[in-house]
Amino acid sequence: MEKTPRAWVRLPSRRRLDLLNPTPFDWDDADLALGLARTYRWGGHSSWPRPLSVAQHSLTVLALRRAWAPVPLTPAHELRELLHDADEGLLGFDPISVIKPFLGTEFHALVARLQAAIFLRYGVPGWTKKEKAEHKQADRVAAASEATHVAGWTREEVRRVLKIPLEPLATDPLVSLYGGTPWEPWPPEVAAERFLAELKALMAKPAP
Repeated sequence: MEKTPRAWVRLPSRRRLDLLNPTPFDWDDADLALGLARTYRWGGHSSWPRPLSVAQHSLTVLALRRAWAPVPLTPAHELRELLHDADEGLLGFDPISVIKPFLGTEFHALVARLQAAIFLRYGVPGWTKKEKAEHKQADRVAAASEATHVAGWTREEVRRVLKIPLEPLATDPLVSLYGGTPWEPWPPEVAAERFLAELKALMAKPAP
Protein backbone atom coordinates (compact mmCIF):
# COMPACT_ATOMS: atom_id res chain seq x y z
CA MET A 1 0.00 0.00 0.00
CA GLU A 2 1.39 3.38 -1.01
CA LYS A 3 1.76 5.74 1.93
CA THR A 4 0.63 9.36 1.73
CA PRO A 5 3.70 11.63 1.91
CA ARG A 6 4.02 13.53 5.17
CA ALA A 7 6.13 16.58 5.97
CA TRP A 8 4.91 17.85 9.33
CA VAL A 9 6.78 20.46 11.36
CA ARG A 10 5.91 21.13 15.01
CA LEU A 11 6.45 24.82 15.71
CA PRO A 12 7.30 26.54 19.03
CA SER A 13 3.70 27.79 19.26
CA ARG A 14 2.65 24.09 19.23
CA ARG A 15 0.99 24.62 15.90
CA ARG A 16 1.61 22.00 13.23
CA LEU A 17 2.63 22.91 9.69
CA ASP A 18 2.30 20.52 6.76
CA LEU A 19 5.00 21.70 4.36
CA LEU A 20 3.34 19.81 1.50
CA ASN A 21 -0.07 21.39 2.04
CA PRO A 22 0.37 24.63 4.02
CA THR A 23 -2.46 26.93 5.01
CA PRO A 24 -2.19 30.57 6.21
CA PHE A 25 -3.22 29.48 9.73
CA ASP A 26 -0.44 26.96 10.44
CA TRP A 27 2.04 29.24 12.24
CA ASP A 28 2.05 32.38 14.33
CA ASP A 29 4.19 35.48 13.82
CA ALA A 30 6.70 34.49 16.50
CA ASP A 31 7.18 31.07 14.84
CA LEU A 32 8.06 32.78 11.59
CA ALA A 33 10.41 35.31 13.19
CA LEU A 34 12.25 32.62 15.13
CA GLY A 35 12.50 30.36 12.10
CA LEU A 36 14.05 33.14 10.03
CA ALA A 37 16.41 34.06 12.87
CA ARG A 38 17.63 30.45 13.04
CA THR A 39 17.98 30.02 9.28
CA TYR A 40 21.32 31.17 7.96
CA ARG A 41 22.60 32.68 4.75
CA TRP A 42 25.81 31.74 2.97
CA GLY A 43 25.48 28.11 3.99
CA GLY A 44 25.94 29.14 7.61
CA HIS A 45 29.53 30.26 6.92
CA SER A 46 30.76 33.55 8.31
CA SER A 47 33.97 35.40 9.11
CA TRP A 48 32.27 36.47 12.36
CA PRO A 49 31.75 34.27 15.44
CA ARG A 50 28.16 33.58 14.33
CA PRO A 51 26.42 33.26 10.93
CA LEU A 52 24.04 35.77 9.35
CA SER A 53 20.34 35.03 9.67
CA VAL A 54 17.71 35.41 6.99
CA ALA A 55 15.81 37.61 9.48
CA GLN A 56 18.64 40.15 9.57
CA HIS A 57 19.01 40.00 5.78
CA SER A 58 15.28 40.65 5.37
CA LEU A 59 15.50 43.76 7.52
CA THR A 60 18.46 44.96 5.44
CA VAL A 61 16.53 44.59 2.19
CA LEU A 62 13.54 46.43 3.68
CA ALA A 63 15.81 49.27 4.85
CA LEU A 64 17.34 49.59 1.37
CA ARG A 65 13.97 49.60 -0.37
CA ARG A 66 12.71 52.29 1.98
CA ALA A 67 15.80 54.40 1.37
CA TRP A 68 15.80 54.03 -2.41
CA ALA A 69 12.07 54.20 -3.23
CA PRO A 70 11.24 57.46 -5.06
CA VAL A 71 7.94 57.60 -3.14
CA PRO A 72 7.20 55.98 0.24
CA LEU A 73 6.24 52.33 0.02
CA THR A 74 2.79 51.31 1.21
CA PRO A 75 2.60 49.08 4.31
CA ALA A 76 1.65 46.12 2.09
CA HIS A 77 4.67 46.70 -0.13
CA GLU A 78 6.94 47.03 2.90
CA LEU A 79 5.54 43.76 4.22
CA ARG A 80 6.33 42.12 0.91
CA GLU A 81 9.95 43.25 1.20
CA LEU A 82 10.21 42.02 4.79
CA LEU A 83 8.62 38.66 3.90
CA HIS A 84 10.38 38.03 0.59
CA ASP A 85 12.30 35.06 2.04
CA ALA A 86 9.75 34.06 4.67
CA ASP A 87 9.29 30.58 3.23
CA GLU A 88 12.89 29.84 4.27
CA GLY A 89 11.97 30.42 7.90
CA LEU A 90 9.20 27.83 7.72
CA LEU A 91 11.47 25.38 5.89
CA GLY A 92 14.53 26.13 8.01
CA PHE A 93 16.56 26.08 4.80
CA ASP A 94 18.16 28.80 2.68
CA PRO A 95 19.82 27.01 -0.24
CA ILE A 96 22.82 28.70 -1.82
CA SER A 97 21.63 30.18 -5.13
CA VAL A 98 23.75 27.99 -7.39
CA ILE A 99 22.25 24.75 -6.05
CA LYS A 100 18.62 25.82 -6.45
CA PRO A 101 18.36 24.52 -10.05
CA PHE A 102 19.41 21.06 -8.80
CA LEU A 103 16.66 20.79 -6.19
CA GLY A 104 14.01 19.82 -8.71
CA THR A 105 10.51 20.87 -9.66
CA GLU A 106 8.85 19.32 -6.60
CA PHE A 107 10.96 21.40 -4.23
CA HIS A 108 10.21 24.58 -6.18
CA ALA A 109 6.49 23.74 -6.14
CA LEU A 110 6.69 23.27 -2.35
CA VAL A 111 8.34 26.68 -1.98
CA ALA A 112 5.72 28.27 -4.20
CA ARG A 113 2.92 26.86 -2.02
CA LEU A 114 4.58 28.19 1.12
CA GLN A 115 5.06 31.62 -0.47
CA ALA A 116 1.41 31.69 -1.54
CA ALA A 117 0.23 30.82 1.99
CA ILE A 118 2.49 33.51 3.49
CA PHE A 119 1.35 36.22 1.07
CA LEU A 120 -2.29 35.28 1.65
CA ARG A 121 -1.94 35.37 5.45
CA TYR A 122 -0.33 38.81 5.49
CA GLY A 123 -2.30 40.38 2.64
CA VAL A 124 0.77 40.84 0.47
CA PRO A 125 0.20 41.69 -3.19
CA GLY A 126 1.98 39.87 -5.99
CA TRP A 127 4.95 41.47 -7.72
CA THR A 128 4.71 43.50 -10.88
CA LYS A 129 7.68 43.20 -13.22
CA LYS A 130 8.94 46.66 -12.22
CA GLU A 131 8.49 46.01 -8.49
CA LYS A 132 10.30 42.70 -8.76
CA ALA A 133 13.24 44.36 -10.51
CA GLU A 134 13.44 47.04 -7.81
CA HIS A 135 13.35 44.38 -5.12
CA LYS A 136 16.04 42.29 -6.80
CA GLN A 137 18.31 45.32 -6.99
CA ALA A 138 18.11 45.78 -3.22
CA ASP A 139 18.35 42.04 -2.59
CA ARG A 140 21.50 41.68 -4.69
CA VAL A 141 23.17 44.77 -3.23
CA ALA A 142 22.48 43.29 0.21
CA ALA A 143 23.99 40.00 -0.98
CA ALA A 144 27.11 41.71 -2.37
CA SER A 145 27.52 43.58 0.91
CA GLU A 146 27.04 40.45 3.01
CA ALA A 147 29.52 38.57 0.85
CA THR A 148 32.28 41.08 1.55
CA HIS A 149 31.46 42.16 5.10
CA VAL A 150 30.17 38.87 6.52
CA ALA A 151 31.15 35.87 4.40
CA GLY A 152 34.72 36.94 3.65
CA TRP A 153 34.67 37.32 -0.14
CA THR A 154 36.71 40.09 -1.74
CA ARG A 155 35.04 42.68 -3.96
CA GLU A 156 36.75 41.20 -6.99
CA GLU A 157 35.55 37.71 -6.06
CA VAL A 158 31.99 38.99 -5.66
CA ARG A 159 32.08 40.10 -9.30
CA ARG A 160 34.14 37.27 -10.80
CA VAL A 161 33.14 34.23 -8.73
CA LEU A 162 29.69 35.06 -7.35
CA LYS A 163 28.67 36.90 -10.54
CA ILE A 164 27.14 39.84 -8.65
CA PRO A 165 27.98 42.94 -10.70
CA LEU A 166 26.86 45.39 -8.00
CA GLU A 167 28.99 47.35 -5.59
CA PRO A 168 28.83 46.33 -1.91
CA LEU A 169 27.65 48.98 0.51
CA ALA A 170 30.22 50.70 2.70
CA THR A 171 27.68 51.53 5.41
CA ASP A 172 25.48 48.99 7.16
CA PRO A 173 21.91 50.40 6.84
CA LEU A 174 20.82 48.68 10.06
CA VAL A 175 23.30 50.42 12.34
CA SER A 176 21.40 53.72 12.23
CA LEU A 177 18.26 51.81 13.29
CA TYR A 178 19.61 49.39 15.88
CA GLY A 179 23.16 50.45 16.72
CA GLY A 180 25.85 47.86 17.25
CA THR A 181 28.89 46.92 15.18
CA PRO A 182 28.42 47.36 11.41
CA TRP A 183 27.71 44.09 9.58
CA GLU A 184 28.01 41.93 12.68
CA PRO A 185 25.49 39.07 12.61
CA TRP A 186 23.00 39.28 15.47
CA PRO A 187 22.28 36.50 17.96
CA PRO A 188 19.17 34.54 16.92
CA GLU A 189 17.06 35.87 19.79
CA VAL A 190 17.91 39.47 18.83
CA ALA A 191 17.21 38.87 15.15
CA ALA A 192 13.87 37.24 15.99
CA GLU A 193 12.85 40.08 18.31
CA ARG A 194 13.69 42.79 15.78
CA PHE A 195 12.05 40.99 12.86
CA LEU A 196 8.90 40.34 14.88
CA ALA A 197 8.73 43.97 16.04
CA GLU A 198 8.96 45.20 12.44
CA LEU A 199 6.37 42.68 11.28
CA LYS A 200 3.91 43.73 13.98
CA ALA A 201 4.51 47.43 13.31
CA LEU A 202 3.78 47.01 9.61
CA MET A 203 0.67 44.95 10.28
CA ALA A 204 -0.62 47.69 12.58
CA LYS A 205 -0.28 50.38 9.92
CA PRO A 206 -3.57 51.32 8.22
CA ALA A 207 -3.84 50.67 4.51
CA PRO A 208 -3.66 53.83 2.39
